[in-house]
Amino acid sequence: MKSPLLSLCVLALLAMVVRADAKTIVDPVALVQLNANYVWTMVGGVLVFFMKAGFALLELGCTRSKNSINIIMKNFLDFCGVGPVYLFLGFPLMFGQSFHGWFGVSEFDLYGKGPAAPEWIYWMFQVGFAGVTATIVSGAIAERTRFLAYVIFSALFALMIYPIFGHWAWGGGLESFLKGTVAENHMGWLQRLGYRDFAGGSVVHEVGGACALAGILCVGPRLGRFDSAGRPVLIPGHNLPLAALGTFILWVGWYGFNAGSTVIAGAEIGRIAVNTTLAPCIGALTAMFSMWRIQGRADIGITMNGSLAGLVAITPACAYVTVPSAMIIGGIAGLLTTYSTQLLEKWRIDDAVGAVPVHLVNGFFGILATELFDETGLELKAFLVQLLGAVVAPVFAFTVAYGLFKLLSATVGLRAGDIEQDEGLDFHEHAASAYPEFPTAGR
Repeated sequence: MKSPLLSLCVLALLAMVVRADAKTIVDPVALVQLNANYVWTMVGGVLVFFMKAGFALLELGCTRSKNSINIIMKNFLDFCGVGPVYLFLGFPLMFGQSFHGWFGVSEFDLYGKGPAAPEWIYWMFQVGFAGVTATIVSGAIAERTRFLAYVIFSALFALMIYPIFGHWAWGGGLESFLKGTVAENHMGWLQRLGYRDFAGGSVVHEVGGACALAGILCVGPRLGRFDSAGRPVLIPGHNLPLAALGTFILWVGWYGFNAGSTVIAGAEIGRIAVNTTLAPCIGALTAMFSMWRIQGRADIGITMNGSLAGLVAITPACAYVTVPSAMIIGGIAGLLTTYSTQLLEKWRIDDAVGAVPVHLVNGFFGILATELFDETGLELKAFLVQLLGAVVAPVFAFTVAYGLFKLLSATVGLRAGDIEQDEGLDFHEHAASAYPEFPTAGR
């Protein structure tokens, strides 16, 4: 005699594996894997979004207390501007069916997708990348940039810069996420050539760093950053422990950045995470010791930036290199950060948080390292493709960003006046103070 309970269990199992729409049998293991992929991708997206907090604290701690509210407002509002623009325009331009490899021309109806559409998961993962990339600019031009101009730039960045180069390098990403394969008519022109940027060494870091450099050149140095003879004058941050906390948060978020970019819940995330751990370790050490050699003491700022440089440099290569290679890449990145920071000061370029050395310089190096340290060996043709992408990314981003900053300077105004800088942007831009119990003007 058959058990009624057994019959119910059999019926429940059949209900799970039979698709009602097509009456076809679905592999229950494959279904579990698919949903695990969705969950992992969403977790990665949340970690990437949390990097916004890291960038905010890092910038806040590395600058003066009189600009604290302004910095928090910029880091908060740039994402609020990027999000809607990226939903309606940026994401379709980046991941829609390709127009001759230049930009997407579909997915403009994303907002109308059904509640269980997997496109929502991929959008949530990618919008964090867009927001984080815009924030790179904030720190570089901190303490002398008008709030409105920066927020407008962030929104335009999510429309005119990030999704365009993103399409060139990652255009087939959405189709790959949905189907596991990519047709050529969804690929950007660089992707068709075989260009590799696993998690954003060029799409995020070179693009963000190049825009930061454009902003620095347009807005000029902070008041008092260089003396009458052109020598650099140190402007210390008001809370370096807070900056260190921001750096740690960024490091944690980077696991979503790199390991999350698999968009697959599989064992391959393990080595990617290890590479993402050891590259910044060695980057911090080489940056610290190289600056120690230059100035005779261990410097906390360059040490933190060395770790971030290691993270940036391993980002495009994290899935393609061995762990020892990742450590070498991180070590080189730390050295590059120290000496490029020194070079910027020599050229009187005022980068308030070191965004250009960390993101632009090491994003460029990381793209080349992807092929130079590839565990399967170096191929000249592949290296030339990497070199092409590593050059195109900053040239395109810098050119467009420079034009936008110049336009903003001529319209809404870009640079804060001398009195505003001296008394602090918190008072003049927001009529508020982060530390009302203590005077902050001039500090």
